[in-house]
Amino acid sequence: MIIKSSEFITGAVEPKQFPKNDLPEIAFVGRSNVGKSSLINNLLNRRALARIGNTPGKTREINFFLINEAFRFVDLPGFGFAKVSKKEKARWRRYIESYLSSQRNIKAIVHVVDARHPGMENDLIMADYLNNTELLSCIVANKVDKLKQNEIAKSARKINDIFGKEPILYSTVKSRGKAELWTTLDRWLGI
Repeated sequence: MIIKSSEFITGAVEPKQFPKNDLPEIAFVGRSNVGKSSLINNLLNRRALARIGNTPGKTREINFFLINEAFRFVDLPGFGFAKVSKKEKARWRRYIESYLSSQRNIKAIVHVVDARHPGMENDLIMADYLNNTELLSCIVANKVDKLKQNEIAKSARKINDIFGKEPILYSTVKSRGKAELWTTLDRWLGI
């Protein structure tokens, strides 16, 4: 995929704030601090399009990005790890559920997990949710650059065993897995 343009469109907390046109969308889900925003920036060859923070939970809205004026990436709030109140976490969960259950043109979900910590409870809950929908999804094991080579293979096997899907091994630092993920996204988008 050649990225000709990418721009932030809006941050939304409820369906009436979602963009109105029916462009295809790829949504990114994952725990707080798993690197969803960094992964989106890496895929789009941008440094700071999706907001990245040093503390988990930077993404507090559903953020929509227009790509090549043909489709959107949707960065959903992280779940789990962030040091925010239970009330705030519950609100984020409602945002995610409102988006995923809306009548949008969602082509697929990219479930981002930390390669160092596969099988965290919130990841299992999300995987179960995705397995009970008709949405296409893939597992991206992010932060593989923080593992040794033998640990990467072990993590990939564990993720495959837990989620029943072979993960795309990804590193935003080294752009590992980028071509493989774009191949998957291109197939889903059909553009």
